[in-house]
Amino acid sequence: MANIGDLPEDVLVELFSLVPARELVCNCRLVCVLWRDVINLATVWKRKCQREGFNHEKWDRTAQDWKIFYFLCSLKKNLLKNPCAEESFRSWDLKSNGGDKWKVEDLPGSHGKDFPSPQVRKYFVTSYGPCLKSQLINLKREGYWDQLMDEIRPDIVVKDWYAARFDCGCRYELSVRLLSADFIVLHEFCPEPVVIEQWSDAEWREISHTFRNYKAGVRHILFQHGGQDTQFWAGWYGCRVTNSSITIEPRMSP
Repeated sequence: MANIGDLPEDVLVELFSLVPARELVCNCRLVCVLWRDVINLATVWKRKCQREGFNHEKWDRTAQDWKIFYFLCSLKKNLLKNPCAEESFRSWDLKSNGGDKWKVEDLPGSHGKDFPSPQVRKYFVTSYGPCLKSQLINLKREGYWDQLMDEIRPDIVVKDWYAARFDCGCRYELSVRLLSADFIVLHEFCPEPVVIEQWSDAEWREISHTFRNYKAGVRHILFQHGGQDTQFWAGWYGCRVTNSSITIEPRMSP
């Protein structure tokens, strides 16, 4: 009677490429030496990437990396919750809430412009007093294990969008910090605050940053942004923010 061990390697590769990734790693690899060796092949993970449509044209390909590439693509998501104010301030910690406090408004808002993506329908807006909000991301809870972050150190990509009203100037600020397990700052991105003058074009602007080759030990990410208006008018004439994101992605070639 024939058994699965008698099948050619290319057939085994095709079969294993159909099995869920965590089953392959946690269960199938433990069955026998043959299965372990085949599952360790780059061709299995490359085939899984092709099956699931993961784009790898710019990936710095080495045989050992296809499994990591697969897991990073399958895990990829926006780690910030409620980035577009669809759930009011749920998941956000309001660190400063000055003036008339934070508020959620519908796009385009008074004296504002539509967002480049029609899927984004709301934004957060500050008042005349300092307004800052933050989220703390626990990477292990999001599926990123310690060895991955310490040895592979995938790219951590940060993006944020901000705008002002046409009739009022504002100040926008952003800080993103990579933290250790005991919340020591290992790396940070803290650009100079942006001041938008009154009578601006009210266009939405994107700011982005990629953390690469950071120190081992990153376990949390602290994202914080906000600002205030510069005319000190009562109400919600300040900085508008929405569509913030933090993603962890395969490291690309320079």
